[in-house]
Amino acid sequence: MSVQQNAEHGSKSSSSSLSSSVPESDDDVTIGTLLAEAKKTSERSLGKRLSHLDSIPHTPRVNGKIPDVDNATLDHERLLERLKTYGLAELQVDGDGNCQFRALADQIFRNPDYHKHVRRQVVKQLKECRKNYEAYVPMDYKVYLKTMKRSGEWGDHLTLQAAADRFGAKICLLTSFRDTCLIEISPKDSPHTKEFWLSFWSEVHYNSLYAVDDLPTRVAKKKHWLF
Repeated sequence: MSVQQNAEHGSKSSSSSLSSSVPESDDDVTIGTLLAEAKKTSERSLGKRLSHLDSIPHTPRVNGKIPDVDNATLDHERLLERLKTYGLAELQVDGDGNCQFRALADQIFRNPDYHKHVRRQVVKQLKECRKNYEAYVPMDYKVYLKTMKRSGEWGDHLTLQAAADRFGAKICLLTSFRDTCLIEISPKDSPHTKEFWLSFWSEVHYNSLYAVDDLPTRVAKKKHWLF
């Protein structure tokens, strides 16, 4: 089993039962907008901490080669050291194949359990604006969309670009890459109105990112109040 499969397989059964019992609603977008407003102070704090770092131009791409155990371990140690250096902390999300969407859902809605809604919105963006994305997909685009619709399918850097476009957000990745600490993914056709902060253990796992002092204590929320 690969490093990524090991990392994501462990919590798959427990997390899938939780997420499958939670209904989704298009009202989540409105709720998410309100919650995003409440995060602006935290966003500014993170931005200040990393403002001196140069980010690299982002090229959307599908997932790359999964690193071997030794390289993955070194990557993780490098990421943990960067978190410590900049006073940042990860809100850990389940490694069930949905980690990118869970981390985005936490940043948008302050609840990783909204990951199904985030995935639907991202796939909708990929489908509606096909001409913006299909050149980056080295396979039949319809097959890619069908695959990406499935819960448990790993998100890639193309789905991050689609999420940035869909939600009007700049997505900031603190990475484990040796030569690249920070990647910023901005909407292509409009200025961003919010920022989402994620950590990225290269080709293995995403988590939601906060300043240490702002790291929430997350309790699973019931969603009946949305309806």
